[in-house]
Amino acid sequence: MVNKTRTILTTGVFDILHPGHLFLLKYANRLKGRNGRLVVIIARDETVLKRKRRRPIFSERERLELVKGLKNVDEAHLGYRPFSFKRVIRKFQPDVVVFGYDQDKIRREFLEAVKREKWRIKVVKAPKMSSIRLNSSSKVLAKIAKLYSRGLLNLN
Repeated sequence: MVNKTRTILTTGVFDILHPGHLFLLKYANRLKGRNGRLVVIIARDETVLKRKRRRPIFSERERLELVKGLKNVDEAHLGYRPFSFKRVIRKFQPDVVVFGYDQDKIRREFLEAVKREKWRIKVVKAPKMSSIRLNSSSKVLAKIAKLYSRGLLNLN
């Protein structure tokens, strides 16, 4: 009996790395098993601008290098131009795709693609890391803005 490598895939912006990102990657990493691999797809700058209506703080290349350096990540790659679920699935052939607790919109879009394309992929929504207050990039950015507006943070 041949042991097939189990491929877990997750995706995100990964701008301003925070404990919530680490929790997601650790969670996804546990799903791969002993001989598996965790592949992380980093959103392109243009995708971030389109979906979040803001530019990322770090460039796509910088975010890619940050994620590549994390111990739970086996592989990290930039997403496709233009954005494409189909190309990612074709290239990495994941057994499981993990979405963060706050990625409902893209998870729904992906589930529609799974159904339409008849992919045999398990889709998992990671739980929220509730023990840390700053568990999302938007919360980190809001805290930075608040400190800056009070004169408690100098960005120069």
